[in-house]
Amino acid sequence: MRKNIVAGNWKMNNDLAETSELLNHLKMQLVKEPTAEVYVAPSYVSLYHAFQTLKDTPVKVAAQNMHFAKSGAHTGEVSAQMLMSTGVNTVILGHSERRAQFGETDEILAKKVTAAIEAGMEVIFCFGEELEERKGDKHFDVVKSQLENAIFHLSKEDWKNVILAYEPVWAIGTGETASPEQAQEVHAYVRKLVADKYDSETAENVSILYGGSVKPDNAKEIFGKEDVDGGLIGGASLKAIDFLAIVNAFEDAD
Repeated sequence: MRKNIVAGNWKMNNDLAETSELLNHLKMQLVKEPTAEVYVAPSYVSLYHAFQTLKDTPVKVAAQNMHFAKSGAHTGEVSAQMLMSTGVNTVILGHSERRAQFGETDEILAKKVTAAIEAGMEVIFCFGEELEERKGDKHFDVVKSQLENAIFHLSKEDWKNVILAYEPVWAIGTGETASPEQAQEVHAYVRKLVADKYDSETAENVSILYGGSVKPDNAKEIFGKEDVDGGLIGGASLKAIDFLAIVNAFEDAD
């Protein structure tokens, strides 16, 4: 059975002191048994500190990226093994900002996904269309291509460690949000793609998150849709009160 999940992607924000402050706010205010699984993804330099701070809480720590190699001459990069040595067992891959700003292709992402899964990590895999692709009614084709090329090579067994995150690029950091109906439409389409590639059991068990300007005032409606299992949260995850309100939106949606 799939899980409700809310993951906060902090991106390149918060130094160590700011990270500590935010983590401590989350610790103090988060209920012991939240209605969703909760993840936070600080920058590399704060990952171990975050793991140590949160290890006695329900909150999991995720990395924002990783390299596909185990080691070698890759200055500035971090491997799955390095992340796991700090207690971090989840990694976000395929985020639209990595694709756009750092040229990450489906081929590169397929190698990263393979490396993470083989190392025993959990992957939050991001995908989604640009504004022009949405306007051109090509969003289904784009989503299908990204999934087929970068993650559909995994075995059915591997999907126990996969979380999907649909992020319409035009709704990230813009204040624009896909309507709950638009989110549901794509999520249902993706679940069918997984069912067609693998089987209905795999499709029903994979959590599909929505990422794109989720806020406390729209989370309940978005999360209330049948195939939306949570959110990958950007800016709103940097304020404990907003992030926890989004986590608690599941309770309100029930």
